[in-house]
Amino acid sequence: MKSIRTTLLLCLGLISPALAAESPPTLALGAAAPDFELPGVDGRNWKLNDFASSKALVVIFTCNHCPTAQYYEERIKKLTSDYKARGVAVVAISPNDPKSVRLDELGWADLSDTLAEMRIRAKDAEFNFPYLYDGDTQATSRAYGAVATPHVFLFDSERKLRYVGAIDDSERPAKVSKHYLREALDALLAGTEPPVKQTKVVGCSVKWAGKEAQVKAFMEKLAAEPVTLAKADAATIAALRKNDSGKFRLVNFWATWCAPCVAEFHEFVEVNRMYRHREFEFVAVSMNQPDEEKRVLDFLKKKEASNRNYIFASAEREPLINAFDPQWQGEAPYTVLLDPEGKVIYKQTDSVDFLALKRAIVNALNERKPW
Repeated sequence: MKSIRTTLLLCLGLISPALAAESPPTLALGAAAPDFELPGVDGRNWKLNDFASSKALVVIFTCNHCPTAQYYEERIKKLTSDYKARGVAVVAISPNDPKSVRLDELGWADLSDTLAEMRIRAKDAEFNFPYLYDGDTQATSRAYGAVATPHVFLFDSERKLRYVGAIDDSERPAKVSKHYLREALDALLAGTEPPVKQTKVVGCSVKWAGKEAQVKAFMEKLAAEPVTLAKADAATIAALRKNDSGKFRLVNFWATWCAPCVAEFHEFVEVNRMYRHREFEFVAVSMNQPDEEKRVLDFLKKKEASNRNYIFASAEREPLINAFDPQWQGEAPYTVLLDPEGKVIYKQTDSVDFLALKRAIVNALNERKPW
């Protein structure tokens, strides 16, 4: 069934019935490059004609959140710089509808796929190519027939499609043995046929509009998870600090009487939902008095905090504070990220910069993935 937004776009004539198909066909070899006009992270709108003087045009459908796309960012930057002097233009387009991306699909990312977050990604990663957003109508992505991120379309000087598929044969740089895109570019610039014209694409599927209902159902399932609260004595707190869970552990000490704690708590819940399916867990420890257990549990239920939750088991807080960190004076909020060996890799007293925290989590997790 088509989404309300897709139906509206059809009625307004912004996309055709053919483009509204759930799985649009990939552009055929020899076909002309479909025109586009899309907003870029640099604040301007880009058109196909902006690249008219280039000897070849590489259009890459990619995005922020996909781990496969992230593997290729440095290679795309290198390809852009290597071929710029040879008259080749590279443009990247994000095809995803941000409203159709679930939180658990962001488990390998610090940012989602909105245009605002694309601007952050492009700036921080120092992209040297235009990065365009197609998440509102997805008309361009459907016209090209992108199926995954990254997905490459190489056009010659007449803007006929000469190669379509993967950049190379492995997301892991050390495992690459076939450089499909570079070989196709070299052939075109030499006036010969690409040795390989089409390959399969491996990457995250394009997040087409219309999955909002699935996202809503996913959020409702999360909201229905049970929320519990247990008392934590000094031994429990010491065990949290030791961390023999085999996972990265994020611990937040907070209290209902702490305004910054209350204001940011929902963001910890979101962080947990993003990364908990990886080697990660979130533990919240309330510094409220033990007789305030009901107030704390009511707050946690309101925030749908189905992570592991504790409340200080004693009104004598100092031994509990010292059990976690003797250098900590007891101010709240207090947030610590531990690696699976118990090493502190992030620590923040007072409110958290959640982009910085997400990056610390993702970087720590990704350091242990194969390259």
